[in-house]
Order: sequence, then structure tokens, then C-alpha cells
Amino acid sequence: MKYTYYGQSSFLLETADKKFLFDPFISQNPLAKDIDITKIEADYILVSHGHGDHVGDLVALAKQTNAVVIAMPEVCGWLAKQDVTNVHPMNYGKYTFDFGVVRMVWATHSAGLPDGSYGGNPAGFVLELEGKQIYFAGDTGLTVEMKLLAELYNLDYAILPIGGNYTMDVDDAVIASNYINCNKIIGVHYDT
Repeated sequence: MKYTYYGQSSFLLETADKKFLFDPFISQNPLAKDIDITKIEADYILVSHGHGDHVGDLVALAKQTNAVVIAMPEVCGWLAKQDVTNVHPMNYGKYTFDFGVVRMVWATHSAGLPDGSYGGNPAGFVLELEGKQIYFAGDTGLTVEMKLLAELYNLDYAILPIGGNYTMDVDDAVIASNYINCNKIIGVHYDT
């Protein structure tokens, strides 16, 4: 499995036969100015919530790649208005795809869309693929609901926000890693 960080909370996970893009905000991010989004490939795009710094390139990349977008129903509805229809809406459920299982999990944040409309609730994801369990928290503060993940999973990796102010900071991410019983942490959503 390969992890490629694009800045903010955007990254690509590559397995032997699938590519998963998360929260695509690349072209408007000064820290990612050298990344050519026309070269990004994805089979699935997972969206934690509708803020501009998580969906800035979503429409363009969804159209370019024809990837299945996994997101809250409200985000999927917003995409439909922009002629993106290859979507799989979820609302804190679990679904078995051709590659493995995705569970949408709770996040504590806000979630408006760039046009000001309601974006549904924020979320994180647990992916079960290639024998690994990976948690992407999305934008969230520290929340006791994270403890449930340790009861449901033996997480191999966790991707947690560490920037503070809008999300958890590093100290809270350390507590979160204890809550979820995972010691392989990748920090995202910092220097913003």
C-alpha cells in the first residue's frame, strides 16, 4: 500500500489494484502548487465534509477520473447539481465494496458547502482493505466516540488532523491515538 500526501487533508492511498483519493483540495492550496491534478488517478474519492478546503478539486477530479465519490447524501446532491453522478451516498453506515469495507464514522466539526448550502454532517472513514484497517478522521475535534473504534477494530494506521483551532491539535491527537488504540499515526490538516 502506498500513501501520497497532497497537503491539507488530501491524500491518495494506492493498493495493488485500486486508488483512493481523500478530500481533494490541491490546486488552490499554495503548499501543493507543484502538483498537476490532471495527472491524478482515482477509482474512489472519499469526502469527509463539504468545506472548500476538502472539496476544492472534487468536481474536476470526479469528472476527470470518473471515480465513485463516497460522501454524505447532501454532498452527493451538491455534486449532482454539477453533473457528477457517479456517487455512493453514506450516512454513518458500513458498506462492502468490490475492494473491501468502508464504514463512515462520527466527526465533530461543521460542514457547509462552498455555495453556502447545508453539507450534511462531517464524517471520518474506516477502510478495511488488503488485510489492513485504516482510519481517516476527517476534520474533527477530540471526541469520546473515537473509543468505539477500538472496540470495533484493530486499526493498523490512523490519519488524524493535528492543526488545532479548526480541528484537534497534536496533544489531542495523542489522546485520540490512545482512544483508538493505534500507534501508527499520520498527521494532516496543519499549517493552515
